[in-house]
Amino acid sequence: MRVSREQAIANREKVVDVASALFRKHGIDGVGVADIMKAAGLTHGGFYGQFDSKEDLAAEACSRAVLRSWDVWISGSSPGGLEAIVRNYLTPEHRNDRGRGCLYAAVGSDIPRQPRAVRRAFTEGLRGTIEKLLDIMPGRSVALRRKRALAMMSGLVGALILSRAVDDPRLSDEILEGAKTVFSHFDKAV
Repeated sequence: MRVSREQAIANREKVVDVASALFRKHGIDGVGVADIMKAAGLTHGGFYGQFDSKEDLAAEACSRAVLRSWDVWISGSSPGGLEAIVRNYLTPEHRNDRGRGCLYAAVGSDIPRQPRAVRRAFTEGLRGTIEKLLDIMPGRSVALRRKRALAMMSGLVGALILSRAVDDPRLSDEILEGAKTVFSHFDKAV
């Protein structure tokens, strides 16, 4: 059965959204095309009418996840600035929901083993995220603000990864709270 152009576009969008969540939840190599299409409520055969390869889908899904997270970062940046971002990022809810959480923490360790297109999408997304942080990061020079943005992003992602990795719930919460304490003061730095 042939679908309309509008329905084909909607189906493609749904596949990218579903893939984005499944890749973050299970890892890029942890989910196949058939699983993605089934979760999207579509047939496996329709995949190659929309995408050239799983690699193309993964690159687009990474870009989508970053763009959606920017909406959260931007809304988290006012009111409350960096403190609000830290408070919203380092939560048990975010830790527990990989499928809707931060792409960097969810698949960052998978990315070095991915094809160039996926690595490029991840890299460009991270560059954009750093630029957004740079816009609200305090500091006397662009170079200092950039270093702080890189340090903050690295620390936030690292804390989230560690909080997910440990099997001790109290230690996991301690990691989040410790990082929250450290990074919530970035907006007061000069």
